[in-house]
Amino acid sequence: MTVSTLDWGTTYRVTVLDLGLACCGVEVMAALEGHRPEQLAALGVDPVHAAGEAHVLVVSGTVTDAMLPAVIASYQEMPEPRYVLSVGACSNTGGPYWDSYSVTKGIDQVLPVHVAVPGCPPRPEALLDGLAALHRLIS
Repeated sequence: MTVSTLDWGTTYRVTVLDLGLACCGVEVMAALEGHRPEQLAALGVDPVHAAGEAHVLVVSGTVTDAMLPAVIASYQEMPEPRYVLSVGACSNTGGPYWDSYSVTKGIDQVLPVHVAVPGCPPRPEALLDGLAALHRLIS
């Protein structure tokens, strides 16, 4: 059974925590905070500000090796079931900084990524498409 984005809110509700680490974080904030709360509620998306309340971790932006322990700690603090969306080229592969000694070459090397949203940076709508893809994956 395929569930469209429009009826997702009547099937599942997800709590989303954004770790906006660089420029992609601005696009994610635009998607999560730029909509009116009732629009996100209609999609079944509830942004939260604490890892202990979230079931979906959105990693957006460049993950440096110095920041990696905090990202992992946020993931481990989340209750089960927990899912990871990697948003943007830097989070997915290291982006234009892939050859830097201090950049993680994709968050999927240390966390299980369920959906990767491409782009540099992706548009805010791409995050909502990524959340819809996650919904299809888990339903």
